[in-house]
Amino acid sequence: MSRTVSGATVLVTGAASGMGLLYAERAVAEGARAVILWDVDGRGLAAAVERLGDAAAAAHPAGNPTRIASYRVDLAEPGAIAQTAQKVRQEFGSPDVLINNAGIVRSGFFWQHDSGEHIRRIMQVNALAPMYITREFLPGMINGTRSGPNSTSNRAPRAARIVNIASAAGTLANPRMSVYAASKWSLIGWSESLRLELEQQGHDHVKVTTVMPSYISTGMFAGARGPLLTPILTPEYVVGRVWRAMLAGRPTLALPWSVNLAKALRGILPTRAWDALADRVFGVYHSMDDFTGR
Repeated sequence: MSRTVSGATVLVTGAASGMGLLYAERAVAEGARAVILWDVDGRGLAAAVERLGDAAAAAHPAGNPTRIASYRVDLAEPGAIAQTAQKVRQEFGSPDVLINNAGIVRSGFFWQHDSGEHIRRIMQVNALAPMYITREFLPGMINGTRSGPNSTSNRAPRAARIVNIASAAGTLANPRMSVYAASKWSLIGWSESLRLELEQQGHDHVKVTTVMPSYISTGMFAGARGPLLTPILTPEYVVGRVWRAMLAGRPTLALPWSVNLAKALRGILPTRAWDALADRVFGVYHSMDDFTGR
């Protein structure tokens, strides 16, 4: 078992299904003290709690299994985040591992997005919610107050991890996903800056990992086509790579390798030359033409 996860409190957003549930399952398998699930889908949360509870009991037949807790919360509402975070702190203290996994997408040209329902909600969930959530728990992660309000431990702070699931869309412009790309660009800039701030201030036990995957076959990007050299990734593969990067405290993870190639070419080539390459060779600019999503 990993020392980072064994005995730790792990909080995952967007945890009722998909990759969020896979992260929660990994935490249970590695002996987490508690796994906390956040999602707006109440029915999905109930099913996830039952599934994880069975897994925890099977992993610890002698008793003392991982505690599973769930909270229904709309991440587009800052007040709901603050209230739910307060409940978590009262019950568990601050988490040792925070995985900001929740995200939403809507395809379409920018002028087809509704200002309130689409633009505001995408930016709130994808960009602002990870900031709000991390701000709620980061003081406790820095100070090591992980065991609830009655903890009096004087030991050195426990290793902590923050994982921010961004997207390759946050590294390159792409038609039909302008608002989604904007939200992920914002997330990457904040996440990387937070990592540097923690390092500068000597909070070396808190590591931040920024993840930038291309399209994943979760249903969220159904119909999207992977650009040249960029296959559609499976959730299990991505979760495995992210988990290893998180344990190692790796600063960034781009998947697949072609994401970094595209970033390098975009930085080197003149804009119009990159546009031609991305459009006619790599197919980036048409990868969302047949998007249906879910």
